[in-house]
Amino acid sequence: MKSTKLNEVSWSDFSELTPIDKAEYLSTDNKIFHMLLAQQFNRKQLDEFGELATRIRKIAKTKEGILFLRSQLAHKRAMLYFTQPSTRTFLSFTAACQILGFQIGEVRNKSTSSEFKGETQEDSIRSFSSYFDIIIMRSEIGGLAERMAWALSNSERPIPIINAGSGKDQHPTQALLDIYTLQRSFEKSGGIDGKHIVFVGDLARGRTVRSLSMLLTNYQDIKITFVAPNQLQATPDILELLACKNVSYDLSNNLRSIIPQADAIYMTRIQDEWDTTSGESAKIDTSNFCIGTKELALMKSTAVIMHPLPRRNEISTDVDSDPRAVYWRQMRNGMWIRAALIASIFNCDKDIKNY
Repeated sequence: MKSTKLNEVSWSDFSELTPIDKAEYLSTDNKIFHMLLAQQFNRKQLDEFGELATRIRKIAKTKEGILFLRSQLAHKRAMLYFTQPSTRTFLSFTAACQILGFQIGEVRNKSTSSEFKGETQEDSIRSFSSYFDIIIMRSEIGGLAERMAWALSNSERPIPIINAGSGKDQHPTQALLDIYTLQRSFEKSGGIDGKHIVFVGDLARGRTVRSLSMLLTNYQDIKITFVAPNQLQATPDILELLACKNVSYDLSNNLRSIIPQADAIYMTRIQDEWDTTSGESAKIDTSNFCIGTKELALMKSTAVIMHPLPRRNEISTDVDSDPRAVYWRQMRNGMWIRAALIASIFNCDKDIKNY
């Protein structure tokens, strides 16, 4: 496996680039090597990843198919380096790696690693690269995955890094599974083009909203509405990106007035782990930014409700049995699309397509 052009640029120069310019350094031979930013995906790749994920999902329905998939990367090892709490993302990546046959190692707490003794993160990553063939990492530190990818690309053993969540910045593979969920949800109604996507909740601090908004700019005639209390409304970086891409968007604090127009409603929880003072988020009234049976009655029959999970009280459990609630499918989709991404990074996507 070839590395990227990251060994041709200094960290200080790379860190100053825009995300779009950084993306050019993260691929090789027109294929993703390090998966760090939502800006790395284009429309063609999103379509191809969706098709590959569906292919993997169908192959895995038989014992013979599962054994075939496990044979693809049975000679490889994956390190899951998750120092920020995670359930779904961690298990989703674990399952994706198991589908492809990886042997897996994990670090889920700095207190159980040599970082507790003062080892730098760069040295930890270099150590992992001695034993493993890919590192999937999640951190509360924004930009850490980029810095570690640069460090490995300038080492004697450059291996891929996948960003499984980076501070408040990005969560590109969550956005990828969200797109796959939208692809599947609208496959009989013209696809994602032309749809109205509504984001609700903590939009200022939600990295899933930021990353998915970026990916939606790859589609035609998309309309986006951000519904949130003023304190949690979408931030200028997201809005400026949409404006630059000529994507139509609105801001609102009235969920019920928007629901009848929506094709997809993307709910989010309050991200109070990012509070700067204790109890800061609890002072914000979010009671009008929830979905229950009354809100369901306002929705189109063809609309869907999504959520990256975990949820709190922003979606009533009474909604779970409604066929428009696709957040459990959304979670399962993460396993398939992440397996597709990893298969592509290791160049076994063609064999899977031809099976």
